[in-house]
Amino acid sequence: MSRTILVSGASGLIGSALVSRLRTQGDRVIALVRREVRSDDEIGWDPDAGQLPESAVDGVDVVVNLSGAGMGDKRWSKARKGVILDSRLDTTGLLARAIASAPNPPAVFLSASAIGIYGQDRGDDLLDESSSIGDDFLAQVAARWEQAADPAKKAPTRVVHFRTGLVMAGTGGLLGPLVPLFKVGLGGKIGSGKQWMSWISLGDEVAALVHLMDSSIAGPVNLVAPHPVTNAEFTTALAKVLRRPALFVIPRFALQIRFGREMAEGTALANQRVLSERLTSDGFEFSHPELEPALRVVMGR
Repeated sequence: MSRTILVSGASGLIGSALVSRLRTQGDRVIALVRREVRSDDEIGWDPDAGQLPESAVDGVDVVVNLSGAGMGDKRWSKARKGVILDSRLDTTGLLARAIASAPNPPAVFLSASAIGIYGQDRGDDLLDESSSIGDDFLAQVAARWEQAADPAKKAPTRVVHFRTGLVMAGTGGLLGPLVPLFKVGLGGKIGSGKQWMSWISLGDEVAALVHLMDSSIAGPVNLVAPHPVTNAEFTTALAKVLRRPALFVIPRFALQIRFGREMAEGTALANQRVLSERLTSDGFEFSHPELEPALRVVMGR
């Protein structure tokens, strides 16, 4: 039986892949857009101004919230950090309040979060959904992002916070800025290469979201592949798939100078060894559990 699914952030990397999957399987997808509406499958909204039509969430089966400004797109000035936070709180809060007041609220609200919630450097600790939350900027952004969805819990709606790891796709995502460097022989590990990278293929990210629509899980769920790797292991695997050397070492201080210490430590130098305990316990099966085969699939190698 087909469903009606409302999606914010539908034009992004994850959103566009999710919308394509849902429509292929026969669901009706309605995208929230900030530009002029162009079809019956779009609804205009302005989260900055707190504007969302009252009927937007009423009667839909699922709401998927993927909105939020990029965390690694620009250097973290005070203003940029405000944009990163507000873009998540404004969109999530607006949707959550609409769900709470809807005469016929959705059965499920899938609201984005990130594994950055665990803190930027957790060493070799194995992190699952019960692990403590960090106190750095991105951790607190993610924590407040999840709290912004709380009003939706007043409705008979199952609220899921999907904490996404590093997404690998053929274009964009984790590999977007790296593949061109590796192709010309300029790839290499970052610092010692011992920091953990918790990744997921775009295909598994989308499949996991579809799975969560039909699951009974509520609360936080880590969306990461079962086998996190160190930066050195990731570098070796990517170089092997691209058949290029990876001889360079990018010093930590170089990234700290380029991006600022706080941004470098929170993004490129982050160290999080995260497990997908709740997802796998719920019966989800990853198509790409291992790094090298996943790289070959997403890059058509």
